[in-house]
Amino acid sequence: MDARLANPRGFCAGVDRAIEIVERALERYGSPVYVLHEIVHNKHVLEDLTSRGTVFVSSLDEVPENGVTIFSAHGVSDAVVREGRERGLRVIDATCPLVTKVHDQAVHYANTDHEVILIGHPGHPEVEGTQGRIDGKVHVLSTVEEVEALEVADPHKLAYVTQTTLSVDDTHEAIEALTKRFPTIQGPDVKDICYATQNRQNAVKELLPDVQLLLVVGSANSSNSNRLRELGERYGTPSYLVDHAEQVQEAWVSGVENVGVTAGASAPEALVKLVLERLAELGVSECRELPGKLETVVFQMPPELD
Repeated sequence: MDARLANPRGFCAGVDRAIEIVERALERYGSPVYVLHEIVHNKHVLEDLTSRGTVFVSSLDEVPENGVTIFSAHGVSDAVVREGRERGLRVIDATCPLVTKVHDQAVHYANTDHEVILIGHPGHPEVEGTQGRIDGKVHVLSTVEEVEALEVADPHKLAYVTQTTLSVDDTHEAIEALTKRFPTIQGPDVKDICYATQNRQNAVKELLPDVQLLLVVGSANSSNSNRLRELGERYGTPSYLVDHAEQVQEAWVSGVENVGVTAGASAPEALVKLVLERLAELGVSECRELPGKLETVVFQMPPELD
């Protein structure tokens, strides 16, 4: 049995930046450092940062006066920003710059009297943060059926933005349905879709014709990791999301000649190596990394930590 390793995989520039922000804050200010929500959606990253003095909170009420507070990579609403300012917290914003770009696009559309549609999953922290940046109603949808049922005030004053952890492939049906029903709708260029989400899906597509099993390293609440697993399933390949190596079951690899391995954008490479070690125990004799798109994106640190 051989393993094929997708490339690129794992951490994207936004996740790298968010984790480094927490690490630099711990070095500069000491512990505890408070992070609103999960800095990224990966259990192992959170456990590591917690062991080093990071406290993850669900609301700013849990942060003491003058507490160093970091907003997660998924972004927050205007109300949360105001609350942090009013309480005098020492806030550092780790929002991914690509999420900030979506915020700016959505605000621009709203300020030009467009009704905003957000293609994404209700309840996801990024979606809630984007909704909270816009005055007025925001329609959140992701399916053609939801587009067909959509009721709007003026069909000629519509615009859409997308959740960054969805790829062009994930959103194209909804966008196609929107443009068909509302021909004058405005939206961002395809190139504005998160590069990392698309690259990781493209890399899995390269794997799938040659493997009989797909393992995606990532946590269950990671949107982009789940989309990678779903991609494999749509191709007809048994696909599993694993948070740690022990979850890989011997029965999964029975009769398999080639297994594909990838990782979501919030999963560290150390976990991939552990999964490969587990596969070696189960009979993988060779691991080959596929050539892939080189990612050179690097985001600047916030001024407080530069």
